[in-house]
Amino acid sequence: MAPPPIVNATIQSAVLAATSNFLAQALMAYRKETTLIIDWVPMFQFVLFALISTPPNFLWQEYLENTFPAYHASPTREAVAPAAAGDEKELEREAREGRLVEPRLNVSNTAAKFALDQTAGAAVNTFLFSAFMHSIQAAMAGPPLPGQNPLVPLPAIDYARVDWATVLRRSRAEFFTLLSAGWRLWPLVSLVNFTLVKSVEGRNLLAGLAGLAWGVYVSLVAAS
Repeated sequence: MAPPPIVNATIQSAVLAATSNFLAQALMAYRKETTLIIDWVPMFQFVLFALISTPPNFLWQEYLENTFPAYHASPTREAVAPAAAGDEKELEREAREGRLVEPRLNVSNTAAKFALDQTAGAAVNTFLFSAFMHSIQAAMAGPPLPGQNPLVPLPAIDYARVDWATVLRRSRAEFFTLLSAGWRLWPLVSLVNFTLVKSVEGRNLLAGLAGLAWGVYVSLVAAS
């Protein structure tokens, strides 16, 4: 049995998150003219965020699609003429051939989804990403756990180390910078998704591929 679409979307996002963080580290090494040595801690953090954030985002996209369907059934040109002329035989023939109605883009619904996704959705995702990254960076600031593979040294996650006031302050400080940077990419992705891609799974895949570039950017921001 194939896994549910939400599981596939989550796995895809995790793989793309790891890839984007690797590319960001490679870019930083290239800029500094140093040997690339993978830092597994930020890669783990980005993958963990993808695993946590993808399911609610998938459900958010499903909610938008169910509330504001992108397409509605509309009479085809082949059906309009015989209907206007009262030609029942021609209408029956069109019905047998499945040419009475066709899906047509609902512009008002698409505009509503686009507006909600790029305002409420973007704001929540931006703030939660920033808060998650600042908090988990503080929580993993300790030494690697004993007995670990030295090639993949991951410290324990201890949220007792986190100063939540500092996390909130930093998240608020960079909120509009990240949000405005996202608006240079995500509105176009969202518009293509809502007008050309019909399935939620396809939309998540396209968003994930676009997120490769975005992931490199936010990886560089998180590392700074």
